[in-house]
Amino acid sequence: MGALDGVKVLELAGIGPGPFCGMMLADMGADVIRIDRAGSVKEFDENSPPNDIISRGRKSIGIDLKNPQGRETVLKLVETSDIFFEGFRPGVAERLGVGPDDCLKRNPALVYGRMTGWGQEGPYANAAGHDINYISLAGVLAHIGRSESGPVPPLNLVGDFGGGGMYLAFGMVCALVEARQSGQGQVVDAAMVDGAASLMSFFYGMMETGFHQQERGVNLLDTGAHFYDVYECSDGEWISLGSIEPQFYKEMLEKLELDAEEFGFQHDREKWPELKQKMAELIATKTRTEWDQLLAGTDVCYAPVLSAYEAVEHPHNVERKTFVEVAGVTQPAPAPRFSRTPGKIERPPAHPGQHSKEVLMQFGFKEEEITELLSTGAVS
Repeated sequence: MGALDGVKVLELAGIGPGPFCGMMLADMGADVIRIDRAGSVKEFDENSPPNDIISRGRKSIGIDLKNPQGRETVLKLVETSDIFFEGFRPGVAERLGVGPDDCLKRNPALVYGRMTGWGQEGPYANAAGHDINYISLAGVLAHIGRSESGPVPPLNLVGDFGGGGMYLAFGMVCALVEARQSGQGQVVDAAMVDGAASLMSFFYGMMETGFHQQERGVNLLDTGAHFYDVYECSDGEWISLGSIEPQFYKEMLEKLELDAEEFGFQHDREKWPELKQKMAELIATKTRTEWDQLLAGTDVCYAPVLSAYEAVEHPHNVERKTFVEVAGVTQPAPAPRFSRTPGKIERPPAHPGQHSKEVLMQFGFKEEEITELLSTGAVS
């Protein structure tokens, strides 16, 4: 039994941060039903699930929201659900008849989540965009990269998943706790630009004190420092060093046999480029495996830079079961870990509409109602 066991969630199918949020909730035991477009329902083989990992753990029902019976079906599902969330542009859910007012009228205690890039209002609210745009406007992307490079997009981890899906999940669970006390639901407006900006809170504090400069690639944590960076080895692989604290820096000097006097002024920023060059030349004399044998498990604050597939096989991750296999697909296990109510991957990703009849029965629809919905195409 997961920490969210018994929580009933409706997810209007989307891409990126929405499905990631749904995965997080399902991993923690919530009963998440994904509402797919009826038009996306095709013939499928139950024994061959999709490889869309972030769609794992939930059932799928295909519903035509433009069909009055389909829309009414969604609202009936809402009546006995705890959470409903969508990722449309502002106003789309309202036009489909499943906006906040429509849903809260049926279930006043409902938590209604909205996942967008720009938010529900503002000059950009109705514009198209992607992670790279949201983290640009949030003041994040300008600070990621090296001094000699332009900004470097960090995959779509910061906007879509960190500032998007995670904040939506956090916000909705917070609202659910409050709703169970007050009996009143509310709307959670989770905008990726807001979430990404929130993730920068620490750096706004550092910039306010003058410790972090706005210039990219010259600071403690943005590859400016010689003791906090990645270095290429003789075999073309890379290692990471993060020896910030004095005792860890001292151990780094000892392990790498660096001159304590030359490298003694750890935080002299004028010396950082020169010291970094010397460290790069040193690291390039050994393979990653050789450095691993010397530094792994020490207080240098070291780790090899692993690819996704290498990470799966690393002994630390193997022992902790950080990755698991579901339906033949290797993937990250649920996180974080709970001592009494651990997370669990309930099922592999579902094909659109794979559980339509099962879901309707679960929500109390009668056999004749189900037959009619399927025959009219309101449900597929």
